[in-house]
Amino acid sequence: MSLLRTRRHQKVVRYFVVMVGVVLLLGGLGGVKVAQIKSLIAYGHAAAAAGPPPEVVGTREAKEDTWENRLFSVGTINPGRGVTVSNDAAGVVSAIKFQSGQTVRRGQVLVELDSRVERAQLASLRAQAGLARVSAGRTRALFKDSAVPKAQLDNAESALQSATANAAALQAQIDRKIVRAPFDGRLGIRLINLGQYLNPGTAITDLQSADANYIDFTLPQQQLRQLAVGMVVRINEGLPGPRAEAAISAIDPTLDPVTRSGRVRAALSKMDGLSPGMFVNVSVVLPEKRSVTMVGATSLIHASFGDSVFVVEDRKDDKGAAVTGPDGMPAKVARQQFVKTGEARGDFVEILEGVKPGQEIVSQGAFKLRSGAPVRVNNAVKVEAMLAPHPENR
Repeated sequence: MSLLRTRRHQKVVRYFVVMVGVVLLLGGLGGVKVAQIKSLIAYGHAAAAAGPPPEVVGTREAKEDTWENRLFSVGTINPGRGVTVSNDAAGVVSAIKFQSGQTVRRGQVLVELDSRVERAQLASLRAQAGLARVSAGRTRALFKDSAVPKAQLDNAESALQSATANAAALQAQIDRKIVRAPFDGRLGIRLINLGQYLNPGTAITDLQSADANYIDFTLPQQQLRQLAVGMVVRINEGLPGPRAEAAISAIDPTLDPVTRSGRVRAALSKMDGLSPGMFVNVSVVLPEKRSVTMVGATSLIHASFGDSVFVVEDRKDDKGAAVTGPDGMPAKVARQQFVKTGEARGDFVEILEGVKPGQEIVSQGAFKLRSGAPVRVNNAVKVEAMLAPHPENR
């Protein structure tokens, strides 16, 4: 009986030891998990206090510069003299003495129409005029000797004048069948062919003078009062930088009743590859200059509620003291600043309100920021901004 009790006691002791061990193991695991959870909670609080990781951005200082005041428009290049060359008389083309695009001089023969019949008639009239001239000479000699009356001399003189006038009239008709260049210039494309019959006024080609050309453009009535004859006008074809320069030569005193704008003409001294008929961008340079604050165009964030930029500033704590980052350097934040923009020139935009010269502005990576976001400045790769960029045509 005592042996049985002893065995039972031993068995109970073993169960108790195992249960105590299990309880201690579970307690140890629970303690580890609690420590891990506390560590994670502490890390979360620290991360929340530190905020999101900084965004890497590129920056550029807002600059102060002096810009010319300019008025902008779109103009058309017109030749100083330009006509469509046509024939005055009807006839068949017998000779074409020019090539398309040829430069010609004033009076140079361009086209000849068939005039063989008229020339034959002219030869007959000239023979009659010669006979009348001889007859008039004899009559004058006889009249001096009083051998013939004055009436016979008058008839001879009249016959001579009539024959000479008929020959001159026919010569004028022949000359009308010869088309000449009315002034020096460059011809356009030939519009006729050899042997073609031309009615009076048929277009043969275009002729434009090469010495004087003009830029005609319009400006609103509010801007016309700022203009004066002689002001410089810069011209380009939509590409950066001026292509040529002109000077205002005339200002139309009347306004268009529909658009309330006035016409302005500027004289071109050199064409520099420009051709009559081209549309060009025109900028009139005013004598006054202004001081501007400008930032790169890539710094602007456009939105329906306004344009803005991000200004990089030192991060400060609640007491206003500068906060340092893990690297010991001052921590930076981006502050969104709404701005009022003005004129854009090249890669820069004029800032009328909101930014002062010298402020550090985000120029690369602004699209991924929000106001108060931490940033890290890295200007190792910088995109240069220019007032007159010349991008490569690839």
